[in-house]
Amino acid sequence: MGRTLITGGAGYIGIELADELLNAGREVTVLDRLLHGQTDRADELRERGVTVIEGDIRDPVARGHALKGAEAVVHLAAIVGDPACARDPELAQEVNVDASLALAAEAGEAGVEHFVMASTCSNYGRMADPTTPIDETGVLAPVSLYAEQKVTVETHLLSLDAAPFAVTCLRFATVYGVAPRMRFDLTVNEFTRDLWAQRELEVFGEQFWRPYVHVRDAARGIRTVLEAPRELVAGEVFNVGDTRENYRKLDLIERIREQTDKGTVSFVQRTEDPRDYKVSFEKVKAKLGYEITKTVPEGIGDLLAALDAGRFPDAFERRYRNIP
Repeated sequence: MGRTLITGGAGYIGIELADELLNAGREVTVLDRLLHGQTDRADELRERGVTVIEGDIRDPVARGHALKGAEAVVHLAAIVGDPACARDPELAQEVNVDASLALAAEAGEAGVEHFVMASTCSNYGRMADPTTPIDETGVLAPVSLYAEQKVTVETHLLSLDAAPFAVTCLRFATVYGVAPRMRFDLTVNEFTRDLWAQRELEVFGEQFWRPYVHVRDAARGIRTVLEAPRELVAGEVFNVGDTRENYRKLDLIERIREQTDKGTVSFVQRTEDPRDYKVSFEKVKAKLGYEITKTVPEGIGDLLAALDAGRFPDAFERRYRNIP
């Protein structure tokens, strides 16, 4: 097994992916700025034999160091999500577009054979008919800066003439679940935490559809692509998730309510997030044999158990979210 570079490898998905690849016998390098206080997590990765480079994806020196000896690159590092990108659009452009394109160019020069780009189902934006699941051939209609930037990078990578490496773009469903670098600013995690904590949860756009995938299954999806025959994944786009795991926010509340009666819920009118999309994940299942291992109700149960056990003594700490 060759060496894999994971940018953002000390993040929410990244740590889970590092664990997956170590278990598969791969050597792993992580490039991460440790922006969210993951020093302990980085030390744990080092103890397991991971080469951890603390550096910024925008820094060409750090990128060059991280690419040494890499056979594959999994590019997770990003300013993730609509709120974080809207907060600092200039930084989002530098990280999500400029640094991504530079990394890809340098990866080709470094002899990387496979470049896996982490993208998002948010690329589908607001569908004309969100009741019919959209597949990878569907029209991209991003309605946020974050999704627009992901579309830009996808388009560039997939249009490379005589690409120096195999390119695979993965459009992830909205991620959730308990993880070593925990995030409580993601819909399932946030709703579950707030109700568990006896808060009043305000929900908007409760009828809008989104797909969801457990963080470990997101990592497993990447491993599946890395281990697949090159001819099956080169130049391909895969939605990563499960078609049965499309939910409205209203459905999520009902699933949480089946496991706890804590907190209260109110529904409010807002217009700042018009995304509404139901996604098909049949391609990754049919072509690569990928299947999820966790459903949203199971993930909610894990979250409630972790909170009950005191795993997150203050689940509202700033380190558990990507923006202040």
